[in-house]
Amino acid sequence: MANGAGLVALSESFRDMTTGVQVLDSLEDDFRALGATHFIATGLPLPNRPIEPLILKMSWGELRHDRPGGYAVRSDDALLRLALGAHRPFLWCDRPEFHVSGESSLLAELGPGASMVGIPVCEFLPYQAVVVAGGIGFSIDVPARLAIDTVCIEAFRRLFAIGYLRPERPGDLSARERRVVELSAGGKTANQIAAILEISQRTVHAHLQNASEKLRARNKTHTVVEALRYGQISV
Repeated sequence: MANGAGLVALSESFRDMTTGVQVLDSLEDDFRALGATHFIATGLPLPNRPIEPLILKMSWGELRHDRPGGYAVRSDDALLRLALGAHRPFLWCDRPEFHVSGESSLLAELGPGASMVGIPVCEFLPYQAVVVAGGIGFSIDVPARLAIDTVCIEAFRRLFAIGYLRPERPGDLSARERRVVELSAGGKTANQIAAILEISQRTVHAHLQNASEKLRARNKTHTVVEALRYGQISV
């Protein structure tokens, strides 16, 4: 199973699954067959939003899902922030050149000598997610890494198809807020945006202010940057 062709073939099996538990259990099994001892599949929260409601499945040592008092994973975990900016599978291992800026309870729990792969899921915007697996002795070659990327996409496609997931997340911008930020990102002034959307400039500024607050942005430029990073707009 630990080869690219086998992984791609397995991705087709999701089509026959009818529950989210089946899909997520199978996805975890695929990674464990590659030697992973730690696994998490989770949606990525927007700024200052809790991650707990977005965690789909987690078996991560002492941070496992049945830990008393919750998951003990912060929404601003450095590994999750790394996933926000990724558009393809990324690797990490316990070596200085793979340093991740900031604190991460997930990386700390992996322990010395461990390695890890992260698979960002950004095909279903505005929803964003990541699947991470690793452990001591875990390794994954390039063909398997590309194949497991396909497996994760198909798993999430099935989760959406059976209604287990919805694309919205707490804190998402409204459709009108997204449109105003998109036009702003394209260089339109408040006056031009007002004319295009047939609303007042005051309303344009209100939408931009609401978007900035949701994204914890400092100004209009920062709002655009954060809207892109959190999958709220595309340009």
